[in-house]
Amino acid sequence: MSDGLDLIIVDDEKHICEVIFEIIKQFYTWGEVLTFTDYEEAVSYCLSRERRLMIFVLDVFVGSGNGFAFLETIADAYPNATQDTVMISGMADEDIVNMCLASGVNYLLEKPVRPYALQLAVRSIVMKYVKFAKRILSDTELAGIIDRI
Repeated sequence: MSDGLDLIIVDDEKHICEVIFEIIKQFYTWGEVLTFTDYEEAVSYCLSRERRLMIFVLDVFVGSGNGFAFLETIADAYPNATQDTVMISGMADEDIVNMCLASGVNYLLEKPVRPYALQLAVRSIVMKYVKFAKRILSDTELAGIIDRI
């Protein structure tokens, strides 16, 4: 496990995982990038980690589960998971858009995923943490408050 902001890709199609992995590895420098084609294995991995901060790229329909159920399953361990997720779908219809809105997922991309769209979505999520880290480094009072928490 890295000391950075890891990213997990969950899609039951191995080829899709590989393509998304290759796109993300070209620009992602903030942590490890991991892929899972098995829904249960991905859930188990997330719940076994000590660090409870990660970015998620999830397929809407993953084998016997779905990306929204995945987020519900890990919600207690990853309270920011919905805001830190890029959901992907073979066909993003109105129901999927409404599910994203209802669950708090702000990024929805259709397959085939366009590399620039994926990069912009992932970078947008990362930047909120980078900005926060910079603020902590520059504000010793805030750093002290956080340290006491």
